[in-house]
Amino acid sequence: MARMRAVDAAVLVLEKEGTACAFGVPGAAINPLYSALKARGTIRHVLARHVEAASHMAEGYTRATAGNIGLCIGTSGPAGTDMITGLYSASADSIPILCITGQAPRARLNKEDFQAVDIAAIAAPVTKWAVTVMEPYLVPMTLQKAFHLMRSGRPGPVLIDLPVDVQLAEIEFDIDAYEPLEPFRPVINRAQAEKALTMLNASEKPLIVAGGGIINADASDLLTEFAEITGVPVIPTLMGWGAIPDDHRLMAGMCGLQTSHRYGNATMLAADFVLGIGNRWANRHTGSVDTYTRGKKFVHIDIEPTQIGRVFAPDLGLVSDAGAALKTLLDVATEWRTAGKLRDWSGWARECQARKKTMKRKTHFTEVPMKPQRVYEEMNKAFPRDTTYVTTIGLSQIAGAQFLHVYKPRNWINCGQAGPLGWTLPAALGVRAARPDAEIVALSGDYDFQFMIEELAAGAQHRLPYIHVVVNNAYLGLIRQAQRGFSMDYEVSLAFDNINTVGHAEVGYGVDHVAVAEAMGCKAVRVRRPQDCQKAFAEARRLMAEHQVPIVIEFILERVTNISMGTEIDNIVEFEDLAERDEDAPTAVVMLD
Repeated sequence: MARMRAVDAAVLVLEKEGTACAFGVPGAAINPLYSALKARGTIRHVLARHVEAASHMAEGYTRATAGNIGLCIGTSGPAGTDMITGLYSASADSIPILCITGQAPRARLNKEDFQAVDIAAIAAPVTKWAVTVMEPYLVPMTLQKAFHLMRSGRPGPVLIDLPVDVQLAEIEFDIDAYEPLEPFRPVINRAQAEKALTMLNASEKPLIVAGGGIINADASDLLTEFAEITGVPVIPTLMGWGAIPDDHRLMAGMCGLQTSHRYGNATMLAADFVLGIGNRWANRHTGSVDTYTRGKKFVHIDIEPTQIGRVFAPDLGLVSDAGAALKTLLDVATEWRTAGKLRDWSGWARECQARKKTMKRKTHFTEVPMKPQRVYEEMNKAFPRDTTYVTTIGLSQIAGAQFLHVYKPRNWINCGQAGPLGWTLPAALGVRAARPDAEIVALSGDYDFQFMIEELAAGAQHRLPYIHVVVNNAYLGLIRQAQRGFSMDYEVSLAFDNINTVGHAEVGYGVDHVAVAEAMGCKAVRVRRPQDCQKAFAEARRLMAEHQVPIVIEFILERVTNISMGTEIDNIVEFEDLAERDEDAPTAVVMLD
C-alpha cells in the first residue's frame, strides 16, 4: 500500500486498463488530474481546440483499435456539456469511450458555483453510466467499474465526474493488487445455433446481414469463414462495412435508403431469409419495416437483449456476442456441410453476383466543375486496398458509401446513428493517434469541414498527418436535396463573394479552405478538373510525408448534384439523368434519422 492523491491512483489505474492516449483541454477543476498525468508521463495527451472535438478524437481512437478505449478529459461546466455530442455518438454506435470531467468542490455542489453543473445527470441518457464521485477512495474503484461496464455486453461510453477536492485528497492504494475485471459477454449454445441453422436450411434465398457488432467483436474473419462454409451471401450494414471484403464473391452489397448499392437493395428484396448478426435494423438500412420484411423470415442475434424486437419481432431472437455466435454457428455449419446436411445455395449466390456486376451507378463524368461521383472514382484509383476512410454525414458520406471500396474491418470509420457535423476531422486525428502507420483518408463536405476546422491546428501541433478530401459545392447538399420535397432551397447555401479570394480561389464559393488550412499549419491542394485528380493525390502524399501534418485536398464541385436515395429500398430515385435534365423534377421527401 502507498499513500497518494486520488488522481495519482487514477492514472495508475488508467495505465493498468491499457490507456495510452488522452484527448482533452485542461482547466482549473481538472488540473489536479493533469498534474498526475504530467508526473507519470506515461499517457500521451493531444490538446484539442474544442472539447467536443476531444470526445470525437476519443471516438476515432476507439473505433480504429481492437480493445483500446479512447479517453477524453475536460474541466467543469461547459467542458462536459460540450462532450455530450461525442458521448451520444459513441452510445448510439456502441463505442466505448471514457469521459473524465472536473467538478466544483463537494461543499459547493448545488450552490450555483462557477462552472458547476450536474453533468452526470445531463450525460445519463447518452452513457452506460455517469457518476459524480463523492469519496476519494472510490476514484480508482469507479474507474475499475467504468472499464468493466464499457467492455461488457453492448459496449458504450461512461462519464466520471471528479470534484476538485476529491481529486486532491490522499488515499491508500496498491496498484500491484489491482486487476481489470473480466467483461461479461453472453454466448449462444449449440442448441440455439442449430435452431438458427435449421431455419437457414429451410430457405431458398438466404442472406446474412452483418452489423457493427461483428467488428466490435473482432469477428470479421469468422464471418467470412461462416459465409464461405454455408455459401450464403452477406449484406453488411454501414457500421459493418469491411467485415467482409468488397470484392469477396459473397459480398452482396449494402442495403438502405442512402448509403447503399443498387444491387444490394435488389438482392435484399429478392431474399426469403435473413440472419442478422450484431446489427440494429437502423432505419437508414431498412426503410419501412413492412417493405423490408415482406416475404422473409428473420433470425436476429445481438449482444443486447433489448435490441431484439425493438424495431420488429424476428422469427427467432438470440442473445450473444457476435464473435461467440459466429464461432458456434461455424462449428455446427462445418459439421453439417461435412455430413451433407446443408443446402447448396450456389445458384442464389451466382444470381447475387450477377446483380453486383451489372447494377452499378455511373461515376465517369468529365464535366467541369466536377461531379462528385468522379472524385470517388479517382479516390478508388489513388488509394491502396488497406486505406482507412473516416467520415460522418451528408452527401459526401452517402456518395462515399455508394462508390468507395472497403476491404478490411475498421477501415470504414463512420458515426452511423448520430451523424454530427464536424465529426470527421477530430475523429480522423483520433484514428491517426491510434494507428500511426495506417493510410488514413477523411471525407467531408464543405460544411462538415468548417464545423471543427480549428482542429487542423491540433493535427499540425501534434504531428497527426492524414489526407482530408473536401468536396466543396458551397451547399448543405443533403438538406438542399431533402428540401426539394418542399419545393424550396432555403438557408442551405454557403456561397458568398469572399472579398479576400479574388484571383486565387473560387469566386462565389465563400470560404477559402486552402487559406484556412495553411493558416492552421497544414498544407492544402485545390482541384478543379478531373484530369488533375491523380496529380493532386500524389502531391498530397508527398506533402504529408515531408511535413507530417494534415493535408487538405479541396475539390471544387458543381453547385448542385443529387445523389441516389429514396424513402423505401424498392423506391430509390436514381439521379444520373435527372441532375442533368431537370433540377426541379419532383422526388420524395427523405427524412433523416
